[in-house]
Amino acid sequence: MEKLRLIIAREYMTIVGRKSFIVMTLLIPIIMMLCMALPAAIAYFNNTASEAETVAVIDESGRYGAAIADNDLFHFVPLRADTVPNAHEFYKKANGQLAAVVVIPADVDSTAAVTVYSENTINVSLKERISRQLSDTLTRARVASYGVPGLQRMIDESSVSVDLKSVKWDDAGNENETSAEVALAVGLILAFLTYMFVLLYGAMIMNGVIEEKTNRIVEVIVSSCKPFQLMMGKIIGVALVGLTQLAIWVVLMTIVGAIASTVFAPAALSAAGSMEGVQAAMEASDNFDMAGLVQMVMSVNYVPILVSFVLYFIGGYLLYASLFAGFGSAVDQASDASQATTPIIMIMVVALYAGMACIENPNGPMAVWCSMIPFTSPVVMMVRLPYDVPLWQLALSIVLLYATAAGCVWVAARIYRTGILLYGKKHSFKEILRWIKG
Repeated sequence: MEKLRLIIAREYMTIVGRKSFIVMTLLIPIIMMLCMALPAAIAYFNNTASEAETVAVIDESGRYGAAIADNDLFHFVPLRADTVPNAHEFYKKANGQLAAVVVIPADVDSTAAVTVYSENTINVSLKERISRQLSDTLTRARVASYGVPGLQRMIDESSVSVDLKSVKWDDAGNENETSAEVALAVGLILAFLTYMFVLLYGAMIMNGVIEEKTNRIVEVIVSSCKPFQLMMGKIIGVALVGLTQLAIWVVLMTIVGAIASTVFAPAALSAAGSMEGVQAAMEASDNFDMAGLVQMVMSVNYVPILVSFVLYFIGGYLLYASLFAGFGSAVDQASDASQATTPIIMIMVVALYAGMACIENPNGPMAVWCSMIPFTSPVVMMVRLPYDVPLWQLALSIVLLYATAAGCVWVAARIYRTGILLYGKKHSFKEILRWIKG
C-alpha cells in the first residue's frame, strides 16, 4: 500500500503540477460555454445579411403574386405574367441582380405546384418561406371558395392549443408538477459528461503509459514495484486529477454565480423601479410563470441522481481506464495507439448514440438492456435516471458494472505486466490474448 500511495502521489503531482493542467482547467468551462453559444451565434450571423436578395415572382394566376412577404434575407417583387413572356430571358437580363424567379402557374389552385428557377441551387430558407406562405394563402383561398360565410373565422377560432401539465404523485399521494424537458436536459448533460470525462481521462492514462514506456522510465519503476501496482497507481492518480478538476469547476461556478447575483441583481431591481414593479412585470406576462418553472426544475430528485452519477462515473472510469492502460502498454508509439483503442472508442460512441436513442422511450426494452450492459450502462443509465428507474434495475446494473470493471482490471493487468517491457514490435490481438491466458 505504501508503494501504491507513492505511485498515486507521483502520478497526481506530475499532472497537476503542469502549467497546461492549470490553463486547461480554467479554459475548459469557457470553451464549453462558447460551444453552447456557438450555434446561436452562427445562426444569428448567418441570418444577418448586408442586403436582402431579390426574388422575382411571376404570377400567372393574377391573385397570389403579393402573397409572399419580405424578410431580412429576401425581397420578393411581384410581376404580372403578361409583362414577362420568358422567365429565363428576364433572369439573364437582370445580370445577377436576381437570386431566383418564382413562377406561380394559372392552375395553382388545383395543382398546388409552384416552380422556382435559378442558375444556382436555391437555399433551404428560400424554399421553406415560399412553400409556407403560399400554402397558407392557398389554404385560405380554398376555404373561401366554399362560399360559407364566416368559415375561415370559425376554423381559426376552433384551433385549440392544449396546455399539458405533467403531475407526479409521491408515496403520500401529494401532487408535484414535473417537466419532461427538465428530465431530458438533466439526463443528456450527465450522459455527455460521463462520455467526455471517461474518454478524456482514459486517453490521459494511455498517453502516460506510452510516454513512460518510450522513455524507458518504466524499467526503473517496475524494479521497485509490481506492474499491477503501477497500473492501479496511474488509474487512481488520474481519477484524483479528474476529481480535482471537477472540484475547481464547482468552486468557480459558485463564485461566478455569487458575483453575478451580487452585481446584476441590484441593477435589475433598480431598472424595474421596485420589487412591486418586478412582480407587476411578471404578472403582466401571460407566458411567464417563475414559480411553475422553479417547481418543475426542483421536481427532479437530484440527490439519488447525483449519487448514482458518481457510482456510474467511477465504475465506468475503472472499466475503460483499465482497458486504455492495458492496450496502451501493448504499443510503443502514440501513432499506433489509435488502432489499439479504436474498439474502445467505438463502444463509447455506441453507448452515447444508444443513450440518445433511448430519449423517446426511456423504459423500453432497448433502454433497459443498454442500461444493464456494463459497457453502455454508464451513459445510457444517465438518460434514464431522471425518469425514476426501478430500484432493482439500478442495483443490478451497478453490480454488473463493477463486476465487469473488476474483470477488465484483471485482464488489463495481465496485458500490462507483459506489454510494458516489450519494445520494437507491433503486437497483434492474437498475441495479446496469449498474454491474458498467461
